[in-house]
Amino acid sequence: MESDSIEEKLPRALPLATLIGRELRGGGSERPLVRFGHSGFAKRGEDYFLVKPDCFRVPGDPSSAFSVFAVFDGHNGVSAAVFSKEHLLEDVMSAVPQGISREDWLQVLPRALVAGFVKTDIDFQRKGEMSGTTATLVVIDGFTVTVASVGDSRCILDTQGGVVSLLTVDHRLEENAEERERVTASGGEVSRLNLCGGQQVGPLRCWPGGLCLSRSIGDTDVGEFIVPIPHVKQVKLSNSGGRLIIASDGVWDAVSSEIAAQACRGLPAELAAKLVVKQALKTTGLKDDTTCVVVDIIPSDHGSTSAPSSPKHNQNKLRSLLFRRSHSSVGKLGNKKKSASFGFVEELFEEGSAMLEERLGRNSPSKANVPPFRCAICQVDQVPFENLITDNDGGYCSAPSTPWAGPYLCSGCRKKKDAMEGKRSSRSTACS
Repeated sequence: MESDSIEEKLPRALPLATLIGRELRGGGSERPLVRFGHSGFAKRGEDYFLVKPDCFRVPGDPSSAFSVFAVFDGHNGVSAAVFSKEHLLEDVMSAVPQGISREDWLQVLPRALVAGFVKTDIDFQRKGEMSGTTATLVVIDGFTVTVASVGDSRCILDTQGGVVSLLTVDHRLEENAEERERVTASGGEVSRLNLCGGQQVGPLRCWPGGLCLSRSIGDTDVGEFIVPIPHVKQVKLSNSGGRLIIASDGVWDAVSSEIAAQACRGLPAELAAKLVVKQALKTTGLKDDTTCVVVDIIPSDHGSTSAPSSPKHNQNKLRSLLFRRSHSSVGKLGNKKKSASFGFVEELFEEGSAMLEERLGRNSPSKANVPPFRCAICQVDQVPFENLITDNDGGYCSAPSTPWAGPYLCSGCRKKKDAMEGKRSSRSTACS
């Protein structure tokens, strides 16, 4: 087939260490500049965003610098969005082993993002509040971009030449058949709102609760099958850099990824964010909170105002088609890591499974010095028992019969894992 011959001509994928080595050698020795801007309008006041351009893995060490940007779209109140803005990054970083190299840090980051999202969800649900939030968190280290997301906020990548790529997956029940199957298999019901006379209206929702999303942080009242486990994608940009557009669904319900990128090409990030929001409002009006964060990753020798320029008229759209893989595709780390080189970006990792066994139980870096009985999610050291585990109230419960081959989980986090997989309710306080 023609597509097979095209794939055979693609350059061979390279290991992460080689890619980082290229960045550190010669003209690529300087880290790129990160420039950003944000804009938004409030309808309900439930959108929040996070901008932290100057983070350090090792305090005071400039070589360990990275940047973080995030958008949170709350629903049923602001509590979950505010809580996630204040705690999610800290929870992610707590799951990263101390004293590891940059290469190991980038390799453990996808797993740490999963642990951090789940911990934030557990801690928020303990507050007993009913709100929920989407979360799209972006970590930029040099030319490596890692994106974790739940819900329907979205992050796109626009590179030189006009290739627009989606780095997230929308967790809307209406559009995601795999998520519908997962929710129903876990015990939820997926249907539209029923009016008098049996007429069904609106988008597909999960019952109880009536949420349109299959993944979020919070939402204590809608069942544990609405999970906080994020889709994670990690890519390595070329040395020409690129632009990220992170926005809530108030933008994406109004404009496509391509239109959003085209609307602001060649403009500084601050003005670009304003124009994306303006384009969304021009299309549909202010029907929802509308929040946009634009981040430019600029080669240090290109100055501080560079941004993706308008593409040539005859751009190669095939690269964009090849790069956009379905949400069921998986890229693994470690020796079995599958990288794909498509034009302007090198895909290092992608995983969207909602099963913690697949997200925490594999690809643990051998160099990570983690105590054997430290919970992989809440990061609390535990005293192990052969047949008993301690519950959150200090009592003892029999260990779950289902084998768990992954890293150690405490009683509370193990209950959360089982509940998300439809094995038990995490709200039950009694031992079985």
